[in-house]
Amino acid sequence: MSTTVLIIDDDPVQRRLAEAMVRRLGFEPRIAENGHDGLNLLRSGEGIDVVLLDLVMPGGLDGLGVLAEMRKGGIDTPVIVQTSNGSIDAVVNAMRAGAVDFVVKPAGAERLQVSIKNALRVDQLEEEVRRMRRRASGSLGFKDLASKSPDMDRVIRLAERSAKSNIPVLIEGESGVGKEVLARAIQGSGDRRGKPFVTVNCGAIPENLVESTLFGHEKGAFTGATEKHVGKFVEASGGTLFLDEIGELPLDAQVKLLRALQEGEVDPVGGKRAVRVDIRLISATNRSLLDLVKQGKFREDLYYRLNVFPMTLPPLRARREDIPDLARSFCARFAAEEGKRLRGISAEAMALLSRYAWPGNVRQLENALFRAVVLADGDELTVAEFPQIAAQVEGFDVRIPPAPSQPSLPAGGMEPVREIVRVEVRDPHAMSLVVEDTGEMKTMDVIEAEAIRFALQFYRGRMSEVSRRLGIGRSTLYRKLKELGLDEEERSEDAA
Repeated sequence: MSTTVLIIDDDPVQRRLAEAMVRRLGFEPRIAENGHDGLNLLRSGEGIDVVLLDLVMPGGLDGLGVLAEMRKGGIDTPVIVQTSNGSIDAVVNAMRAGAVDFVVKPAGAERLQVSIKNALRVDQLEEEVRRMRRRASGSLGFKDLASKSPDMDRVIRLAERSAKSNIPVLIEGESGVGKEVLARAIQGSGDRRGKPFVTVNCGAIPENLVESTLFGHEKGAFTGATEKHVGKFVEASGGTLFLDEIGELPLDAQVKLLRALQEGEVDPVGGKRAVRVDIRLISATNRSLLDLVKQGKFREDLYYRLNVFPMTLPPLRARREDIPDLARSFCARFAAEEGKRLRGISAEAMALLSRYAWPGNVRQLENALFRAVVLADGDELTVAEFPQIAAQVEGFDVRIPPAPSQPSLPAGGMEPVREIVRVEVRDPHAMSLVVEDTGEMKTMDVIEAEAIRFALQFYRGRMSEVSRRLGIGRSTLYRKLKELGLDEEERSEDAA
């Protein structure tokens, strides 16, 4: 989905000009004839990404008034102000009121494009920083999961209902779809907001340490237990325990997990008495627990204890509407981390990302953006930064060079020593800047002499053509020939 730019201007001519320019730049324009209409559109939550705001408007609400109302209403959409005179005082007042940039009417297409992309980049980076802070403080909410996909929207509505109680939640979905993020949003929107959020990947725990990891152990309870460990249940007490890949839990550990959930207490290994815990349990799996129950690999009673409030996260290929926003968010974060000045993602590259199937879901998209940001040399990501993706999508010509083939070893297992001959193919018109004998840079006189000598040979001594191609006058050319000793070379060649 393209970026939406709201144009707020009372002048119909300026509105039409701005609308045509915004559309030509590849963005989606929305129009408001005055400040009141513009504020109503912003408050309606219609997905406005950038505001192009005229400072001088009649009707009691000018540009500065709109900025003040946006700040009062908590609307943090980035604003680019337009001014007809470009006075310093007006610009300073607008920037103090919250604008991120300004343009002078009539703004050129290139200037407006740079301004919009900069505003988007700043907004995405600030939003990503706010999201990371909320995640670290345990206050991540459903607004951080804003989605344009109907399937994802239904899941979020279900999750909002579950957040109002302590009901056990089971989140199903493919690997990499964001099950942990949804679990954090459930906790951050409920009574346990800001409390501990403890994550346990059940598939990553050695089978002999599952009980100790979950329920804790006393010092000396078994070989290697050199100190007391409280366990994940006790760590999460008062907050939320997130059991990821719950289907990987061994059967004997499932029995103890069921008791802990039913009784609200855990028995540490080697402990003399049970420990009371108060947790909100959220489980996640990328496999069908019901199929595991039928195969005898998962306890049926535990399945029904966990599957009280199930929800299934759709894969990324089923909610392609979210790919542009996710991609821009990852791009802003990684660009800041890597110190790259990226304004965003080109329209062609965004079309590529939106058409790819993403078997690894959001995690794969995140890693692809990370790699692209590291590879980027320009001020925006293009198709060239996604060669592996482009190679799998029809209509894009970027190809990955084939890996060099590995020669097979002889029967003895030792590779014979071969003499490697390197053949250097040089452009006959290329001029080296380094002296071959010493490896040092050539002086400017030497480089200038070689350039003039080459031009004389290339244009067959036609002085008028040589001077024109070198960008110097004929008198200057003759003077340089004499200073560099090239006139004597010309005479010797003519004599020969």
